[in-house]
Amino acid sequence: MNRDTPANKPLNRLGGETSPYLLQHAHNPVAWQPWDAEALGHARDRDCPIFLSIGYSACHWCHVMEHESFEDEGIAGFLNKNFVNIKVDREERPDLDQLYMNSVVAISGRGGWPMSVFLTPDLRPFFGGTYWPPAARMGMPGFRDVIDRVRAAWDQRRADVFSGAGELTDAVKRMCRPPSGQVELNDTLLHNAGRELLRAFDPRFGGFGQAPKFPHPMDLRVLLRVWNRFGNAEALDAVRITCDRMANGGIYDQLGGGFHRYSTDERWLVPHFEKMLYDNALLTSAYLEAFQAMGDPNYARVVRETLDYVIREMAQPGGGFYSTQDADSEGEEGRFFVWTEREIDELLDPVESRLFVYCYDVTSAGNWEGHNILNRVKPHDEAALMLGVDPDELAGVLARCRRKLFQARTGRVAPGRDEKVLASWNGLMISAMAQAAGVLHESNYAAVAATAADFVLERMRHEDGSLLHAYKDQRARFNAFLDDYACLIDGLAELYQTTFQGRYLSAALELAADMVSRFHDSEAGGFFYTSHDHEQLIARNTDSQDNATPSGNAMAATALLKLGRLCARSDFEELAEATLRMISGQLERAPMSGGQSLIALDFLLGPTREIVLVDGRDPGEGDRMLHAVCDTFVPNKVLIRSHSGDEPENREPVAALLAGRECVDERLIVWVCERGSCRLPVTSVGDLPAELGVRNA
Repeated sequence: MNRDTPANKPLNRLGGETSPYLLQHAHNPVAWQPWDAEALGHARDRDCPIFLSIGYSACHWCHVMEHESFEDEGIAGFLNKNFVNIKVDREERPDLDQLYMNSVVAISGRGGWPMSVFLTPDLRPFFGGTYWPPAARMGMPGFRDVIDRVRAAWDQRRADVFSGAGELTDAVKRMCRPPSGQVELNDTLLHNAGRELLRAFDPRFGGFGQAPKFPHPMDLRVLLRVWNRFGNAEALDAVRITCDRMANGGIYDQLGGGFHRYSTDERWLVPHFEKMLYDNALLTSAYLEAFQAMGDPNYARVVRETLDYVIREMAQPGGGFYSTQDADSEGEEGRFFVWTEREIDELLDPVESRLFVYCYDVTSAGNWEGHNILNRVKPHDEAALMLGVDPDELAGVLARCRRKLFQARTGRVAPGRDEKVLASWNGLMISAMAQAAGVLHESNYAAVAATAADFVLERMRHEDGSLLHAYKDQRARFNAFLDDYACLIDGLAELYQTTFQGRYLSAALELAADMVSRFHDSEAGGFFYTSHDHEQLIARNTDSQDNATPSGNAMAATALLKLGRLCARSDFEELAEATLRMISGQLERAPMSGGQSLIALDFLLGPTREIVLVDGRDPGEGDRMLHAVCDTFVPNKVLIRSHSGDEPENREPVAALLAGRECVDERLIVWVCERGSCRLPVTSVGDLPAELGVRNA
């Protein structure tokens, strides 16, 4: 929701922040403060409760609550008189978001944003919820009534408030502990996960469950592994149907590429229109693996369009990726992305318009609130048959139409963009870009990933080398969290396997050592979400359940397993195994909560191939062999490429796997090994699939 703020409106304490979300509230009449020592000290000095509001810049309902309540002078006056009001960007402080979201879930059974929580001065929650309208409606209490009742309880029943705060804090602490119970790490967990996912699968529209429908990229990748490990054709069909439906739906930007956050309906037609960096990174990885497994060129197209969108609209000059794009523009959700039939008729010639409106579900009445969300209802060949047009000719016409509409769309007021650079989300996109460079044989994506990695490594670290979480306006801030380290380490490991530049592995090894030192839980196994030197909060969370992004522990296990195999570090593999063992009971009880952990488990169980490619005289021969490796769906592998003239820095991190492996008679040789035990070397592309154990779709 883009609004011009009158220059004469006074600034509250958020005016000195860099977060776009906090700056959106800097001119509110509410006396907002950031979460810092000064604000927390005010609550203690005034002996009054804290109103904590947590959201993010792309959150539609966050903007609604701001406009309805936080810009209301009467509500603001009451809040300022009776509370210390603190506003937090959940993307800057995911630690606070996790803790206090647990309290909201404990109170109401569900969470969401904007999150509204009331705390005692010692930071214990005693009441909370999500969005409240200013006055009661549609079964929801009014925010005016909520804050009045909270203050009355504080003044008149203080003992009850503190008692409830103690009980709620105890519940939050229990929710932050490692999952209870452990089971054996074996493929039964993967088999059962496949069964549960297929039980939740929607065979008509794809995806899992009903509306609202989220993409679940990690679960799609789990199903690919279930197919690969057990030969489960139903799992592969579920991935195919879901990928096809999403790519043809309104959740996918048919003109500009990239995926919106989620679909409000079961058919993937009407999205919440914000675009998140992490969704597009995770879905890129899922579509790449689907392309490897099934060879559908449409999946490669979706990946290219998605990554081209990211490079065009989400890449910061000089390296690094921005976080989000808003759902709203000009005060309306989705306005930038939707069309009327008349607008399309004015831009296209009559023949183009007839074909386009038929293929993209455009009508005069519209398919959403009088407008049209572009989507492909009919398969391409079926549409061509119904229109009496050659499929290839139709594809050419539609591509021309999309270019015209996209160009016209660039003249609209674009949604706002949150230009924070977050280490964790950048790690996910670095990984996706690097994977795409290999699978699609397009070095440009590796170059963009490398530039982003260099930016984070150079600009988002303390002097001692420890990582920082967020960067904006020339400032890197906030100690990094577990997922910052884990996602970046994983991204660097993938980047090495595309560029074969040892400096990225060396950086990953340094960060991994720092992660273990700062976050490892030596008692329970696994890792805490916050470091040992982090600000003391009411609890220290063990992040083990995936949400929109993989859990910190799942990504730590994934990254350590890859790094352990690449660099022959058994200590990292042991830490990863202990982490998965800590999560194992959760994976047995609720497999859909741990898709990334199951991906890591599949890697741990193996067989996991260590592929060492040593170039001979002709580097083109090596390129062809490398492409053959990357073209196949072999999810559990690590890849090393070397040649006799390699720089020492490229060989040193992988010296153990390179030992004794040199080309013979200047001819290319590939070794396929498992835990250091190698088969006979391969010199022909045709011999490679059998050595890799490729399963055909």
